[in-house]
Amino acid sequence: MRSKNTIPLVGILMGSDSDLPVMEKAATVLQELGVPYEMDISSAHRLPDKTAEYARTARERGLMVIIAGAGMAAHLAGVIASHTTLPVIGVPLKSGALAGVDALYATVQMPSGIPVATVAIDGAANAAYLACEILAVSNPKIAQRLKEKREKIRTQLEEKSKKLKEGLIE
Repeated sequence: MRSKNTIPLVGILMGSDSDLPVMEKAATVLQELGVPYEMDISSAHRLPDKTAEYARTARERGLMVIIAGAGMAAHLAGVIASHTTLPVIGVPLKSGALAGVDALYATVQMPSGIPVATVAIDGAANAAYLACEILAVSNPKIAQRLKEKREKIRTQLEEKSKKLKEGLIE
C-alpha cells in the first residue's frame, strides 16, 4: 500500500500481517498530515533478503525515514538500520508471553553505530509523528502541519477541561 500519485517519504514496514492493526495507526497519522508513505510486510527472519533489499534501496526510492514494527524477537528495525543510513524508528509490538517487553528490549538495545529510535509498545502513531518531526527539519509544510495538529490537540484538551470544570463531563 502506498500514498496515491506521490513518491513516498516514509516507509512503514511490519514483520507480519498480524501487525497491521497497530501499524495502520502510523499510516493514519501520515495521511492526516499529508505525508506520502508506503507500507509493506517483510520479516527479518522469514524474508531476510527482501528486508535487506528494502533497506538498501530505500534512499534511491525517495524514502527519508523508515518505521518498522515487529513483535517478540523484534529484529526488524535493527536489521533495516544495519542496511541503511536513513533514520529508522522501531515500534515494539505487544505480542507473545512477555506482552511486548521482549520486543521493546530488542528494539532499544542496538549496538553503537546502528541506532534505532524507539517509541512505546504499540506506539505506531507516535512513530509517525516522530517521522514527521524528522522530515519537518527540512520541510516547512510538514512543520506547519505538525504545529497545527498540536494546536488542535491543545484546543480539544482545553475544551474538555472547561467542560469538566463546568460539570458537563462526569
